[in-house]
Amino acid sequence: MKAARIHAHGGPEVIRIDDVPIPSGDTLIKVAATSYNPTELAVRAGMFRIDLPHTLGWDLAGEVDGDPVIGFVDSGAAAEFATAPADRIVPAPKNIPLHHAAAIPLAGLTAYQVVQDVEAGQRVLINGAGGGIGSFAVQLAKHKGAHVIATASPRGIDSVQRYGADEIIDYTKQVPTKPADVMIHLVGTPPPWTPPAPEVITAAAQFPGARHIVMRYSEDHLSTLVSLVEAGVITVDVTESYPLAAMAEVHRKGEAAAFHGKVTIVMP
Repeated sequence: MKAARIHAHGGPEVIRIDDVPIPSGDTLIKVAATSYNPTELAVRAGMFRIDLPHTLGWDLAGEVDGDPVIGFVDSGAAAEFATAPADRIVPAPKNIPLHHAAAIPLAGLTAYQVVQDVEAGQRVLINGAGGGIGSFAVQLAKHKGAHVIATASPRGIDSVQRYGADEIIDYTKQVPTKPADVMIHLVGTPPPWTPPAPEVITAAAQFPGARHIVMRYSEDHLSTLVSLVEAGVITVDVTESYPLAAMAEVHRKGEAAAFHGKVTIVMP
C-alpha cells in the first residue's frame, strides 16, 4: 500500500510516498481520506518524540468491512490502510461525502471542547474563526445560543458569515475592543492586543491568563459531532483536497499559511 512517511526530520522535502505492507492488529480501515492539521508541521520538524520512519496523519475517514467510519489515530492515517482500536472509530455521517468527513475528528473535537463551557446568551469572541477549528467553533457556539463575534481575514469573511457569526471583524484592519464574556483563541501566536474578555481559552498559543485546552479524544464527543452534522447543525467546510502524492506540497502550503478552512488528502 502507499503511505506518506518521514524517515528524518526536516522540511516538506523529507516526506516520501512509500510502498509498505498493510498493517495488522486492531481494526483494519480502508482509508478514503485523511486531513491536514497544522500541528503535523511540528511533528515533521522534530518537535515531538516519535519513532522513525513515521507515517503521517491523525484524522481518517474510510471503511471497515464496507461500513463508512471516521476516526482519530495516533499516527498512520495518511495511507491506503490504517489500524485503530475499536473505540477510536465511529460511524461516519451519512449526509456528506466520506472524504469530507475526514475533516471532522481533530478540528471538530478541539472546537467541541473549547466551547464546552459556553452558555446561551454569552458574548463569545472567536479569534481565528476562519481556520479549520474555527469553522467548527463558530457553529458549535451558535448552537449553544451564544452571540458570536468572529475575527477573520478578508478571504475568510464569507465563510465565517456562513457559519453563523453575529459580528465579523477583519483583523487586518481592526482590533477587537467590544467587551465579551469569553474569548476563544485559535491562532498560533498570542494576540498582540489585550483580550476584551475576563475568560480566555486557547487551543493554540499559550500565554498568561489563558486556559489552555489540549484536545482529548472522546468517542462520545465524536459521535455527538456526527449527529450534529447529520442534523444540519454543523456544516463541514472542506476548502481544498489533494491526492496523497501531493502531501509535501500540502505541507509547503501549510507553512506559508496558504489554507483556510479544512484541507483533505484523498487516497489513490
